[in-house]
Amino acid sequence: MKFVVSSSYLSSQLHTIGRVIASKNAIPILDCFLFEVKSNKLTITAADTETRMTTSIEVGEVEGEGSFAITSKNILDSLKELPEQPVTFELNDDTLQLAILYQNGKYNLTAQNGDEYPQARPAPAEITTITMSVENLLTGISRTLFASAEDELRPVMNGVYFDLTGESIVFVASDGHKLVRFNNLAVKGNAEKPFILPKRPAQVLKSVLVRETGDTTISFNNNNAYFNFGQTTINVRLIEGRYPNYNSVIPQNNPFKVVVDRVLLLNALKRVSVFANPTTSLVKLSIDNSNIHVSTQDRDYATSAEEQITCTYEGEQITIGFKGSYLIEILSNIPSSEVILELADPTRPGIILPFENEADEDLLMLLMPMMLND
Repeated sequence: MKFVVSSSYLSSQLHTIGRVIASKNAIPILDCFLFEVKSNKLTITAADTETRMTTSIEVGEVEGEGSFAITSKNILDSLKELPEQPVTFELNDDTLQLAILYQNGKYNLTAQNGDEYPQARPAPAEITTITMSVENLLTGISRTLFASAEDELRPVMNGVYFDLTGESIVFVASDGHKLVRFNNLAVKGNAEKPFILPKRPAQVLKSVLVRETGDTTISFNNNNAYFNFGQTTINVRLIEGRYPNYNSVIPQNNPFKVVVDRVLLLNALKRVSVFANPTTSLVKLSIDNSNIHVSTQDRDYATSAEEQITCTYEGEQITIGFKGSYLIEILSNIPSSEVILELADPTRPGIILPFENEADEDLLMLLMPMMLND
C-alpha cells in the first residue's frame, strides 16, 4: 500500500485527534493511530475505551488499500520535525514494515495490523439528532466544564449535562459546591431528551472546536453520542443515570443584590487568597455602604490580608464566607465586565450573574457558602 500526503496537514490532524489517546491504556494498541486507506481518502482514528475520534484527509498517488496502526508518539514526533512537504507512506502488507519517505530521507517503522484495532460501536437504529453552531456548542462547554466533579461515588456529576427543553438547550455542571447553569436560547432543539457528556471527552471537544467553524450535528441515544463537524466525528459513551434537579437548589428571592466590577473583585481575591488557610481557602466578604471588605487569615501561621473595593449596594450589612479558589474560578469564567452577587444570608448559596448577558444567553453560577468562625 502507498499514498502521499502533506506533512504539515497530517501532523495537524494527528495532533487534533491525538487528544483522545489516554496516557495509560489497558489495551496496548490504543496507544496507536489507526490509518485506513480507501480510494483517495485516508481515515485516521484515535480512541480510548470510552471515546473514539475519526477524521478524513484527501491523499494522492494511492496504490492499494487497507489499514494499519502506528504508535502515536512515533508518528507525531517524526512529523513535527519536518517542514511542509509531500510525504510518501509505503507499507509492506506482508511484513507490516512502514517507510515514510520525505525530501531528504526516510523513516522506517513497524506498523501493527489494523484488524486488531477495536471496531467502532455500530450506530443504533433509534437515535435523536440536533444541530447547532460550533460556536454555541463550544460556548456551552466552556462556560460549564470547570464546575464538573470528579466523584467516583456520584458519576452523574462527572460531566456536562445537556438539558434539551425543545425551546432551548441548557448546559449544566456541578460538583456539589459550585453550579453553573447556562441557557442558550438560540438553539431550538427538536427533542426534549437530556444526556450527560463525560468530562474528558468534553475537554477534548473544547480544545478541538476552537479551530472549527460552521455547524455540528449531535446524534445520541441513552448510551452514546456522536458529534459530527467538518471531516471529524467523535463517538462518546455517555454517563448513565439521572442528573439531580439542578433548579431546585437555586435559591429564589434573594434580598441582597451587589453590583461590582468583576476584574476588580477577581484581582482582590487573588491577592488576599495568598494568605488564606491552605486547607480551607476561606475568604470572608463583608458588604456594607457600597464597599466590599475582602479578608482572609491563617491562624496557624499568624498571617492575614484584607482589601476594600467599591460596589453598588444599598441594604443592611451582610457577611458571608466562600472558598476563595472556587469564587476565583467562577469570576474567571464570566464574560461580563460587571457581575451581580445575589445573597440571602450567610448559610444560603450565593448567586453570581453577569450584569449583562450575551444575546440569547442566560448564565447563572451558584456557590455554596462556608461557615465563618467569628
